[in-house]
Amino acid sequence: MGAPVTTSRLINRNVVAQRGRTSMRLEPELWDALMEISDREGKDMSTLVRRIEATDHPGGRTSAVRVFVLAYFRSAATEDGHAAVRHGMRSADRVTKAAA
Repeated sequence: MGAPVTTSRLINRNVVAQRGRTSMRLEPELWDALMEISDREGKDMSTLVRRIEATDHPGGRTSAVRVFVLAYFRSAATEDGHAAVRHGMRSADRVTKAAA
């Protein structure tokens, strides 16, 4: 018996990148996040991907997109933002508040 065959969750989509039309394979959640960023920034997907590529990320296009999405939402995840959606405080903030 051989090893079980697993199916990939990655979705392949075409985009227009710096060197023309190409495809990228990303998880569905990352495609959703990229679409949300495109909408928020008022840019189409290809324009956003070209902007990401222009950063010359050393890991290649899909790695650059993954890192960009993480950085985008991480920068939006401020303490004020967390408080607005009723997320918990950071553990360091809890310690400081308890000590006061």
